[in-house]
Amino acid sequence: MMFNNILIVGSGIMGQGVATLLLSKKLNVTQVVRTKNAVKTTKDNIIKALTKLVRRTKIEIDLDEVMSRFNVVDELKSNSKFDLVFEAIVEDLEAKKLIIKEYSNYVTAETVWATNTSSLSITDMAATYSYPEKLLGLHFFNPVANMELVEVIPSMLTSEDTVNRCWNFCIQVGKSPVRVEDSPGFIVNRLLIPMINEAIGILESRVATIEEIDSAMKLGAHHPLGPLALADLIGNDVCLSIMNALYSSTCDSKYRPSYLLQKMVSAKKLGRKSGQGFYTY
Repeated sequence: MMFNNILIVGSGIMGQGVATLLLSKKLNVTQVVRTKNAVKTTKDNIIKALTKLVRRTKIEIDLDEVMSRFNVVDELKSNSKFDLVFEAIVEDLEAKKLIIKEYSNYVTAETVWATNTSSLSITDMAATYSYPEKLLGLHFFNPVANMELVEVIPSMLTSEDTVNRCWNFCIQVGKSPVRVEDSPGFIVNRLLIPMINEAIGILESRVATIEEIDSAMKLGAHHPLGPLALADLIGNDVCLSIMNALYSSTCDSKYRPSYLLQKMVSAKKLGRKSGQGFYTY
């Protein structure tokens, strides 16, 4: 059954990207933000994203009709209930567990809870949820409009019915799902983020410059974006969080985050979202 009444918790890049996608697929979306000031900003950003999507894909969208299905609030009504809750907050396990508890009044025994985590334990989160068989990971990739993949990650407690519903949901919104067992970093980030970390290590060791490292991987491996430019796109803070999660989960030294990456995050050089990372934006 297609989810229609959907709550998105989190209004960052991923939360807004998924909201734009679902609205373009004629679904009803409520997005909860932390402050009243963020309500207008989020609406404006979604309108810009939808306009850009129309220009890029040439799909026909009645913007007024789409926005009539979009509700941005800083506080939910006490009687609100949803078919699907899609959580896309900061990559921190304890923060995600707190959100699950905070929004427990807005779910029913049939509500599926999907987390957009890119590296954290789905089973740990499921154990916090009132209906653990209904929680799983749906890992969309940035930018949501362009990236086809969704990693579908069941926990040890997730029912096959929940997996099947979410698998079909991904297909219905135009994405290509891949099933992944609950494991640190899943598939993409277990391969990708250590590669980025190694590129930062090469830079730190002065083996090559930023531009040389990125050019080498674009020209030598046919990557569309060099690893350091990609780190800036993902967010250096997100890369660090994933490396820390991989390292703490496995205790394997190959996942130890680069000291330069740690310094970049401490200096707030997070990439595109802060205006400064390995490159200036």
